[in-house]
Amino acid sequence: MKFAIFGNTYQARKSSHAEHLFRLLAQRQAELCICRDFHQFLTADLHLNIPAAELFDGDDFQADMVICLGGDGTFLKAASRVGRKGIPILGINTGRLGFLADISPEEMEQTFDEIYSNRYKVEERSVLHLQCDGQELKGYPYALNEIAVLKRDSSSMISIRTAINGAPLTTYQADGLVIATPTGSTAYSLSVGGPIMVPHSQTISLTPVAPHSLNVRPIVICDDWQITLDVESRSHNFLVAVDGRSESCRESTRLTISRADYTIKVVKRYNHIFFDALRNKMMWGADVR
Repeated sequence: MKFAIFGNTYQARKSSHAEHLFRLLAQRQAELCICRDFHQFLTADLHLNIPAAELFDGDDFQADMVICLGGDGTFLKAASRVGRKGIPILGINTGRLGFLADISPEEMEQTFDEIYSNRYKVEERSVLHLQCDGQELKGYPYALNEIAVLKRDSSSMISIRTAINGAPLTTYQADGLVIATPTGSTAYSLSVGGPIMVPHSQTISLTPVAPHSLNVRPIVICDDWQITLDVESRSHNFLVAVDGRSESCRESTRLTISRADYTIKVVKRYNHIFFDALRNKMMWGADVR
């Protein structure tokens, strides 16, 4: 098998996990291509002896499977590089919570045994597409987790006039609005009171950030519906964050959010159960009295 490898370039203290990963892959005579930035971090900064491998920049690679070593943030960056390639992504968690990157370093050897025995699952996760009418986005317009519209300054709220399939929904007076996929429902959306959605539920949630009205609540809609946002702000601009990659938009910019025409494939162990992850990682329903 050929693996494309991405990694977190800020975790020097966890370099032993990278050494273990490359040792396991070498034992299986895997063919490797490594993101150039990650390779430079491992060799120049950490002085690790890395097996001979093809190096690549950006999305200029092909592989049977992508491995990302880090947390969910590293996984999201890797997913943006994979894009429409349809290559399944395996996340090895050296971060904290880890819903996307959920294979622990201690599970690596057993996980690769299962992969080489073809005993693993591939889950297809929906992606959001952001279009801006009146302004060209500088960054990648696709989000695996969420698209957030946020106030740019710290002084006042923004008004977000929201329509679904052209029909008015409401005008949010808030610090922002988080539009999340089921994958992103356990990320930023959850922290602002959004609902947890099962990965294959084919839904999108809209959750306001610090709304000024007590009767405004999150809403869940079908993921093949189109969301249109018109934003007003005292500073005449606002922020749009696409999986955490933020840029400023002018007040006159209309945002249209819809389901992308491709999915991201996430590798899970054959016995993975979503509800187990909720209980183990988030102490779901735990009574700590």
